[in-house]
Amino acid sequence: MNTDTVRPAVTELRLSAFKTHRGVTLPLTRLTLLSGESGSGKSSALQAYEILARLGSGESLARAVGEVAGSPAACVPAGARPDEQGRRGFRIGCTVDGPAGPVSLDLAVQAEPELRIVGERLTGGGETLLTTALTDPNRPSVQAAWHTAGATPVTRAPLPDDRLGTSLLPLRVAGKTEGQRLVLAAAEQVVVALRSAFVCDPRPEVMRGVGTGGTGGTGQDGGCGADGAGGAGRGAGVRRSGLGAGSGGGPGKPGGAGGTAGAVGAWGARKRKGSGGGEAGSWGRDTEGARGEGRLRSSCDNLPAVLERTSQECARRHAVLVAAVREACAGPVEGLRAVPRQAGGTGHGVADGAGVAGPGGSSGPQAGAVGVRAVLDRGALGELPVEQLGDGELRFLALALVLLTGPEVLAMDPVGEVPSAHQQMTVMADGMDRCMDPRQARELVSLALRMTDRGHVRLLGTVRDPSVAEGLPGVQVLHLGV
Repeated sequence: MNTDTVRPAVTELRLSAFKTHRGVTLPLTRLTLLSGESGSGKSSALQAYEILARLGSGESLARAVGEVAGSPAACVPAGARPDEQGRRGFRIGCTVDGPAGPVSLDLAVQAEPELRIVGERLTGGGETLLTTALTDPNRPSVQAAWHTAGATPVTRAPLPDDRLGTSLLPLRVAGKTEGQRLVLAAAEQVVVALRSAFVCDPRPEVMRGVGTGGTGGTGQDGGCGADGAGGAGRGAGVRRSGLGAGSGGGPGKPGGAGGTAGAVGAWGARKRKGSGGGEAGSWGRDTEGARGEGRLRSSCDNLPAVLERTSQECARRHAVLVAAVREACAGPVEGLRAVPRQAGGTGHGVADGAGVAGPGGSSGPQAGAVGVRAVLDRGALGELPVEQLGDGELRFLALALVLLTGPEVLAMDPVGEVPSAHQQMTVMADGMDRCMDPRQARELVSLALRMTDRGHVRLLGTVRDPSVAEGLPGVQVLHLGV
């Protein structure tokens, strides 16, 4: 797949019938912010995108819906009445632009009485490339038909009703005819774009409770953070002609192949083992692999370990992060680093006695160290553990770190066969300005704009106050519920 000129990206999200949305189409640019009153459907729009992304990564429908929405019934539009067989459902879709041109994917999902994909349509290049339909309610499969354009115009075969058919096509299509090659190119484009998503919801209450990447306790303002969107994913493997999604992670490599420096993945350019295709790798679950490699999870609870890594891998990006944090935090900020966490608390200048080296002390490995913690260097005021920052400052720090990194630093399953420089990661941030004052939120949006302008990162977020983007060219604000 040639991605030298156009990187696959979702450019339109369709909410035909999903929660509070009916017949809604959202155009997505490199930086799109959703605003609106409470209940206008900002968060549900991101949930629909995440369900598609999880399905594109090879997850089962039950897992994708359960991790995101909690229950299938929660996705059904309010007031939707069941048919004669007691069936209710929802419909979502997207358009992906890339080397194959615009490709559209639309899904019809039955939520009750059984959860299953009852209809899927993939179109591109002026052709209907894939359609599926439920023909026998007693079988866990749908009848699929895909474009062949050979001696047989269409190939028909059953596909499972709990998987995205588009992600399975590379395992079923040989690519011998021009029509088959069009199907493979379109399917690969959609799966690459959907897999290149990272859901980020920094949770100050757990960020304050950890120093090594474990589960955290309750912070001083625990009400700020929402539940993280982590979860396990069945990784979609990549093969020569496309992206396969087998039930155990596909035939492709485990997630996390090395990227290339100079792109959004400037941090994490060294090759390393991934933390998993398959059940536990794609969506930032609390796994030993993610912890050991310093890959940032969705809730950002392992931020100190990631900072320790990124500060060593790219001094230039780290300096940009420090400058951004300086603008967002109250008081002086001269540096940001990870230091050993001491058992017993013998450090200086740390209010909670966690044993961080004080001014003039060593930040290297020390006897009795148990993991690391992140601290701000405040010059003459000494060092301040980041867990003592306010909720808004903590969320700003975490989101800024995400925007300045890439797939190799985040707990996601990057597309190993597509070079990092040719990928375009989409960060999804619900409540992007949550707990922040207008100055902090605007600084974060400005940083996001600078990063998305480079073409390697896209952002879809929700904000309470759309004025934080006023006067910033390149930021699209969509007002929902109007």
